[in-house]
Amino acid sequence: MRKPFIAGNWKMNMTHMEAAIFMQDFHYDMKNKNGCEICICPPFTALRGIKNIIDSDKIDVAIGAQNMHWEKSGAFTGEISPEMLEALKVDYVIIGHSERRQYFAETNETVNKKVRAAFAHNLKPVMCIGEDIDIRQSGKAEEFVLSQLAACLDGLEEKSVTGLTVAYEPIWAIGTGKTATSKDAEDMCAAIRKKISSIYGPDIAEAVRIQYGGSVKPSNITELMNMPDIDGALVGGASIKVDDFLAIINY
Repeated sequence: MRKPFIAGNWKMNMTHMEAAIFMQDFHYDMKNKNGCEICICPPFTALRGIKNIIDSDKIDVAIGAQNMHWEKSGAFTGEISPEMLEALKVDYVIIGHSERRQYFAETNETVNKKVRAAFAHNLKPVMCIGEDIDIRQSGKAEEFVLSQLAACLDGLEEKSVTGLTVAYEPIWAIGTGKTATSKDAEDMCAAIRKKISSIYGPDIAEAVRIQYGGSVKPSNITELMNMPDIDGALVGGASIKVDDFLAIINY
């Protein structure tokens, strides 16, 4: 059985002090985790502080970064390396988020490099793929997403893939208030699992967790999580509100 995985992507929100207050409130109000694995992905400036709070208060949540470079060091001004994240004992790293692809020239090739680097430094990647509205309306969404998936997985070994989380994010549903229907989301997640099975075999495909991301909120999380191939959610705006994020966890 795949353990449900709920990750909160804070994006470019909260100072390190605001992040600390959030974690204290979150910990105080979190009565249970509903059998889920929970991950908080704050901005880089809050990673160390939140990690310290998690460790000192023994909060049973993971911590993730929102991005990283694939090189372990070098002349890459403004970038963060996997070696730096590993030294902080970060658990997860989001790779290839649609906003990174749209605004910062991320490609399937760079995503593939980053996924490889994450595994090489004991980080668990949450690899994002998804289509925009034009591709969705053209009827070629599945073809496009599965092509992304294959390119991003290129050359990855079976033992690595079992530790991968794939996040299906229809770009047209991110930050827009629009959400794919539960059927649309399930159909794509099932297609992703089938594609992984065709590359690595059914056992590995069954082990990979597939999240849905795109305007996830308390009002739609239960319907999404009831789908057999949706194993969790990559939550954006709702994850920076304690009550909303807890309601999503306790769907």
